[in-house]
Amino acid sequence: MSNYSLASSTWDHKELEAIQKVVDSNMFSMGSYVAEYENDFAQFFNSKYAVMTSSGSTANLLMIAALFYSKNKYLKQGDEVIVPAVSWSTTYFPLQQYGLKVKFVDIDPKTLNLDVEKLEAAITDKTKAILLVNLLGNPNDFDTISAMIDGRDIILLEDNCESMGAEYNKKKTGTFGLMGTFSSFFSHHIATMEGGCILTDEEELYHVLLCLRAHGWTRNLPNENHVTGVKSDDPFEEAFKFVLPGYNVRPLEMSGAIGIEQLKKLPGFIDVRRENAVLFKELFSDHPFLSIQEEVGESSWFGFSMVIKEHAPFDRRQLVNALKKAEIECRPIVTGNFLKNTKVLEFFDYEVSGEVEAADYIDRAGLFVGNHQVSLQKEINFLKEVIDQFGG
Repeated sequence: MSNYSLASSTWDHKELEAIQKVVDSNMFSMGSYVAEYENDFAQFFNSKYAVMTSSGSTANLLMIAALFYSKNKYLKQGDEVIVPAVSWSTTYFPLQQYGLKVKFVDIDPKTLNLDVEKLEAAITDKTKAILLVNLLGNPNDFDTISAMIDGRDIILLEDNCESMGAEYNKKKTGTFGLMGTFSSFFSHHIATMEGGCILTDEEELYHVLLCLRAHGWTRNLPNENHVTGVKSDDPFEEAFKFVLPGYNVRPLEMSGAIGIEQLKKLPGFIDVRRENAVLFKELFSDHPFLSIQEEVGESSWFGFSMVIKEHAPFDRRQLVNALKKAEIECRPIVTGNFLKNTKVLEFFDYEVSGEVEAADYIDRAGLFVGNHQVSLQKEINFLKEVIDQFGG
């Protein structure tokens, strides 16, 4: 065990009992527990519809796919989508897989989210969507961005996989866009083995998502739906009718059962993460050699970023080695500047809007340490001691 790990288990006997219920039922593929979790998830986030998936990555995949197969034809191949230059790989990959033109925009070095001034400069008549990423728990400036696109034919989407429970003006992130995605991987705010979720208030998109999630068949659609109209009254025929080129990204029934219990604990988890953040900010806000993420709205504090200032007497490699020696786990800020991944970008139709100095800088000078759903008072104080000794 390290002195300060990146993540820790959120489970207790409740999750183990939930797994046992599924084992006892002998029904392991997606069923009633997943449906109950989806209902709870939608209610928790005050959204009309929730679709659970096998991961946050597949949630992003279905979100983009649904925009193509909706009768509204929100997007088509070649349409321009703006993204931040810093995010996880599977924020971007569905855009490439659906033939979209990806426009990368720099981040704000303080918030680590899209730089709103550079975003405004990047928007053109060709822009059809903006995929916002709420990085490390931190909301975007939704008021400014919404005003920016008001009256324009631009879709707003959210990758909220790192920011479950964050709020902006008392509204939860992941619910500002046409759709928003979430992850419940082990190191995230709740853990369901693997798992993801998509929220939307649009019923037609909800039905398209249901169809795409499971083979593109009609089996999981309501009798009256926006994909096929009214289903056949012959269940034998309807059970194997395929209407969209879908996937199999269904979650396990175990993941749904675990999620029901985890969601009950989420408010308490977020409270503790925010308490940990109070101490972290107190110790590091005015640090002579490190800058930390500036909170927008109410962050759910996925982790604690630290970016080495230019005049610091050490570089990132030296800091990482010092933290490793003290058994403090750390990692880069998500992928850093994704544009450094030139091999995979050979497959993309993309452009870069302006310079990406902030993304470049955090790519070489940034890292983050973990935040947990339990008190980290001892660990955060220890982190401060180690850095003070190292940087002194």
